This record gives sequence, C-alpha cells and structure tokens, in this order.
Amino acid sequence: MTRIIAGEAGGTRLTVPASGTRPTSDRVRESLFGALESSDAIEGARVLDLYAGSGALGLEALSRGAASVDLVELSKGAAGVIRRNAQAVSRVTERPSRVHHLGVHAYLMRAAGPFDLVFSDPPYDIDDAAMTADLTALAPLLSADALVVIERARRSTPPALDAAGLEEVRTRTYGDTTLWWAQPAAESQSR
Repeated sequence: MTRIIAGEAGGTRLTVPASGTRPTSDRVRESLFGALESSDAIEGARVLDLYAGSGALGLEALSRGAASVDLVELSKGAAGVIRRNAQAVSRVTERPSRVHHLGVHAYLMRAAGPFDLVFSDPPYDIDDAAMTADLTALAPLLSADALVVIERARRSTPPALDAAGLEEVRTRTYGDTTLWWAQPAAESQSR
C-alpha cells in the first residue's frame, strides 16, 4: 500500500494503478523528501510530476507545502487513478493539483512554466534519445533556481543533462534505483 508519508495529508492512502507503473518505494521517497525539505525546495514550489504513475511524488510535495502540482500521465487508467488520488490530497491541502492525460513530450511542448521542482520518473525502458528530448523540452519551462529529480534504474545510462541544458547537482543510489538531481545550467540562464 502506498501512502502520503508526511505533511498535511500524511497517512492518506493512494491507489496504485493495477499495471504499467513502478511506484517509487517508501524508502526512496522518505530519503528524497528529507533531502528536498532540508534544501528548502518544496515550500511554495510549483511542482511538475512527469510520468506520474500514481502521482505519489507530486502529491507528497503538495502535502508538504508545494503551491501546486501538475501531474502528467499517458495511460488512461493511471490518469484516472491519479485524479482520485489528487482529489483526496487536494481536499486536505486546499491547494491545486491538475492531472494531464497525455504524453510527456506533448505536454512539455505546450506547457506554460515556470516550474520550481520537477520529478521525472520515466519507465526504466525509455530510450536515451526520448529521455534527452523530454529534458530538453523541459529546460525552458524551469525557474532559474529549479530542481529536477530524475529516477531511473541503477543500471540505466545516466541522463544526458548537458545536452538538455541542465547540470548535475547530486546523484544517490538506493538499491536498484538511482536519483539524479539537476538544475538549469549556468550558461543557459545567462542567455
């Protein structure tokens, strides 16, 4: 069972889609959100959750004080699950959550930023070119001090952050999962 770990909606149960998603483990979410809170990256942030699955990452941020969250999911079934989860959390927090049922790249090509905190948890089998294209489309939608957290399998190729106009801040591995933290590259901010 997946739950919101902490914050205003702490303990709220989240439904997980029956298939086709890979929820981030509680251990990884606890470590991630502890680090995000100590970096003061959540309070008041405009959050974007790409490949949202159940919406657990974006909704955890909303519970912990994010101003809003946009959740993007291609699967119709998963998008329906996210809508129900988002309603449950938004009812408690009284802050907006928006669910977008379409592909990540299509969403990024028409989205209006800026976003302050982005979670990108693509399917582990996404190819490197698609991942780079998505990150490149994301970069112009980021605030100057935005933080992007990318989750992939430990055995995956690291994301091509430089090609997307991002720079690595840190990398952490938890069992089979690796998290890359990135921010807009200094040279892309000066353009």
